Amino acid sequence: MVLSVYVYGSGVLKKTAASVTEDYPRLQQLISDMWDTLYNAGGVGLAAPQVGHAIRLIVIDASSFKDDDPLADGFKRVLINPELMEFSEEKVSFNEGCLSIPGVHEDVVRPKRVRVHYFDEHFQEHNEWFDATPARIAQHEYDHIEGVLFTERLAPIRRKIISRKLQNISRGKGEAGYKTRIN
Repeated sequence: MVLSVYVYGSGVLKKTAASVTEDYPRLQQLISDMWDTLYNAGGVGLAAPQVGHAIRLIVIDASSFKDDDPLADGFKRVLINPELMEFSEEKVSFNEGCLSIPGVHEDVVRPKRVRVHYFDEHFQEHNEWFDATPARIAQHEYDHIEGVLFTERLAPIRRKIISRKLQNISRGKGEAGYKTRIN
């Protein structure tokens, strides 16, 4: 089922998310709904707070970037209780967008590689390095479960420039091609 995406100004996007246990009610259904929502919105990553659940759950499908980044081809993950353990010193800039901030795209500098410890949808433990596009998406989505939006990683002058767009989104005046919601 396609869920509404909570947009800029929604309180759930500013909360630090809680850990997920194996007995979390309807977890597998939520994961399925998050995939449906991600694909419906044309995104590459989605964190549970973006659909109104303040829990540490992320879905990523980087495959739409496969033409520009071979590491993105077939990269599809469910991350439960992820932890970013280690970062590369090398950083790269990329023009990011966010389903919760429709119509806003800005350059954000992040580490090129990140080591992620997480559990998959079967609660199997993983510890792996994500590189390039998958690393970028994982870091962006991880920020969501920490209550951080990518706009907070921008220089103050850039935040000032986009402030009117953000105000409009928080007032329900943002345009998205998918269901959105403000709480």
